[in-house]
Amino acid sequence: MSHVSLLHPVKLFLVLVVFTCTTPLRSNTSLQAADAASQNTVKPNVIVIYTDDQGYGDVSALNPDAKFETPNLDRLANEGIAFTNAHSADSVCTPSRYGLLTGRYPWRTKMKRNVLGAEAECLIADGRVTIPSMLKEQGYDTAMVGKWHLGMDFPGVAGNRDWSQPTVNMPLDKGFDYYFGVPASLNYGVLAWFEGRYAKVPPTMLTSKKKNPRHVDYRIMPPYNPMPEPTDGKKSRVRGLEVAPDFIDNECLTRFTDKAIEWMSTKVESAKAGQPFFLYLPFTSPHYPVCPLPEFHGKGDAGAYGEFVIETDHHVGQILQFLADNELDENTLIVFTSDNGPEKSWTGRIEQFGHDSRGGFREGKRSVYEGGHRVPFMVRWPAGIKQPGRTWDNLVGQVDVIATLAEITGGNLPADAGEDSQSFASVLTDPNHDYSRLPLINHGNGGSNYRYSITEGDWKLILASTKHTTELYHLGSDPSESKDVVSTHPEEVERLTKRINQIITSGRTTPGPTQKNDSGYWDDLAWMTPEQFEELVNAQ
Repeated sequence: MSHVSLLHPVKLFLVLVVFTCTTPLRSNTSLQAADAASQNTVKPNVIVIYTDDQGYGDVSALNPDAKFETPNLDRLANEGIAFTNAHSADSVCTPSRYGLLTGRYPWRTKMKRNVLGAEAECLIADGRVTIPSMLKEQGYDTAMVGKWHLGMDFPGVAGNRDWSQPTVNMPLDKGFDYYFGVPASLNYGVLAWFEGRYAKVPPTMLTSKKKNPRHVDYRIMPPYNPMPEPTDGKKSRVRGLEVAPDFIDNECLTRFTDKAIEWMSTKVESAKAGQPFFLYLPFTSPHYPVCPLPEFHGKGDAGAYGEFVIETDHHVGQILQFLADNELDENTLIVFTSDNGPEKSWTGRIEQFGHDSRGGFREGKRSVYEGGHRVPFMVRWPAGIKQPGRTWDNLVGQVDVIATLAEITGGNLPADAGEDSQSFASVLTDPNHDYSRLPLINHGNGGSNYRYSITEGDWKLILASTKHTTELYHLGSDPSESKDVVSTHPEEVERLTKRINQIITSGRTTPGPTQKNDSGYWDDLAWMTPEQFEELVNAQ
């Protein structure tokens, strides 16, 4: 097995050779993937581990200047492939999760900005193909353990709940056989350990954020307050976050890992007999509240945040150890990535510890610049990856995971599924394959930063908004986006503007019949008028 030393691309770009190739058509089958699959007696088990607000620079294999070590994440890179130019579907939480699970850009839904609360109509529409629903059709057992944050329908309203009734429009309705976790980020309330459709201990109390003595954020921990008795049943009577009396924020990672292993333990024999499993494991770290367990205090040189990432790495190691102990390691495909770039506390870590969670890229969470959505992305699959220890420096997106898994497992994506997903299975199975991604769209999502960008090859165009003008960057020579070259390359501005307009209005990125977005024109498409939008839609 070969190994390489990984350096982040901001430092490496001067010595990289940039390859160009013909853009391939989408396909659910390839000779490379079919050959890899034929060498295995069973389809691979699949685990997707999704961290929350972890920046590119928060993996020591990707950042030689990191102030802490992540040996288990480094192992995924060294024993698999590190994708150094990989992007979440958005720069905040809810839309990125939608893009990962569906292979469709989240702004194609009616939700154009921000994130959902814990209680909301699920962003994934009924009947939409997801990774778990696609894999279930291939005979997979499917489970989700961790943070959902795509909307759930709870019984009643805050202050007037009936927790004996089931939660609906949630993971069990979107392709998962089993669910254990929390509904959303911990600052949104309804904090309880849900298993299936029910909270194991109902969230019948209230709390507010408490000061975190070890970080700049907050804690969710007892003591909690009684819920006021309902009178008129109006939600407005409740002030605070609904919380179960047994909920404590720093138990999330341990409980999720333990439950994931508990569920996988029930699938060991069936997996060995040819019925594989899919586990989606979205951790709540290192999102606020930054609350590493005491046994991790003092580890690393980046304060509590570094300790929290080290704890996260530890739990990834427990998953790897379980696979090895149960002889499932060889034919289990693991995808590890993060939902967006680092939270704004990255600035303080640079000043105090010299640790750059962004990995040298520009800005962080919520930004349309690279630091907002270029994230760690490693794939490990001992039975399927040829020449492990490689890096892949060309463009990929989290929206591509569903098409990749469909190709590897022989799954089917109909025309109205995975519309923006292009398989990178050939990168795994053939180190010399001539693979190039179609243009990738990213989205700034917060403050005054509701902006769209399109990247094709080395060129990245950031479109104008009501508050910003158009910007153009050549990422091959300027990965930190320090030099706007919009005035000297008008031909690239014109070309990429046409490309993004076509991708938006046709309802898809990949070849296939035109699809509809869930809404018409929206105001953040400020570089074109509603009339231009409708003209393009009608011309498809």
